[in-house]
Amino acid sequence: MGLFDGLRGEFVDIIEWLDDSRDTIVWRFPRHDNEIKMGAQLVVRESQSAVFVNEGQLADVFGPGTYTLETRNMPILSTLKGWKYGFDSPFKAEVYFVNTRQFTDFKWGTKNPVMVRDPEFGPVRIRAFGMYSVRVIDPAKLLRESAGTDQQFRTDEIDTWLREKVVAAFAPAIASAGIPVLDMAVHQEQIGERLRSAVAGQLSELGLDVPSFTLTNISMPKEVEEALDKRTSIGVVGDLGAYTQYQAANALEESAKHGGGASDGLGLGAGLAMGNQMAQNLSGQQAQPGAAPAGPPPLPDAAAWYLGVGGQQAGPFDEAALRAKAASGELTRETLAWKSGQEGWLPAGQIPELAGVFASTPPPLPPQ
Repeated sequence: MGLFDGLRGEFVDIIEWLDDSRDTIVWRFPRHDNEIKMGAQLVVRESQSAVFVNEGQLADVFGPGTYTLETRNMPILSTLKGWKYGFDSPFKAEVYFVNTRQFTDFKWGTKNPVMVRDPEFGPVRIRAFGMYSVRVIDPAKLLRESAGTDQQFRTDEIDTWLREKVVAAFAPAIASAGIPVLDMAVHQEQIGERLRSAVAGQLSELGLDVPSFTLTNISMPKEVEEALDKRTSIGVVGDLGAYTQYQAANALEESAKHGGGASDGLGLGAGLAMGNQMAQNLSGQQAQPGAAPAGPPPLPDAAAWYLGVGGQQAGPFDEAALRAKAASGELTRETLAWKSGQEGWLPAGQIPELAGVFASTPPPLPPQ
């Protein structure tokens, strides 16, 4: 190898990145202290961006395409280096390739149940999990805020951090949605969009976006699901009395087939009676609004009247007692009377409700 061949090998003339890892977000071009030849070819493929860094300071950013590196298409680097127009000497700079495609292998889930307030069940603990994708929208900001000088920045380096961001946004998104727990499965897309928007707003500061967000499943604790299944079963059965009798008849038939004796019959009778009683109790609890009550309603409370007699309050008296007092002369039309709801004391003769009390009382005899 000649002298010029050795010197030529120290210059980089093609800068490109062929990614076959599927999980690399940022990759630094291995320059190995070699200088980049002015006029070298920079190849940036689709879903890639190339960022030049000079002595730790971000410079020019290139999108997809093939470029011949010159001072006119590297304005920031030329300014940092102090190059004059037409400068064609080799130079040193770091080149970072940023993968801008969607990374779709991010998963999330709630390690611990999240407490929400449901309008039907009250406080309920729920869990959820799903998937989402991440894409770089600002390569320079990503290098500045996250990747730094890492030789190879992969998805697993931010996977845990992103998952915590999603879980932290889950509870506020559920609370603001105002969707009952039983209806969340129907509105999974709506809840997922709320989560996507909340997480994307936080990741924008790092130059990242969340193009898609999927809510795969929402579940309640096992005990709550079992209770809900029992409640659903009762609704499916319908008439509990008829169902209990049907079950008892089947049991009696099975007992006869297997030669059951008198003790079996007694046990069956007791079970049937207990089942009927339970069915009546449950039927009473599940009575539909507007159904006729089992017995007459309670009598309304009689009006309680108070009288002012000799400057003292007397009572309370019902209407029958007032009639008796009117008949004996203790209650006259000038006697003050009051009951709950009345603004103040009034003469009994001025109260329309007491007109019937005096109607049955004969007027005083005319003077002789």
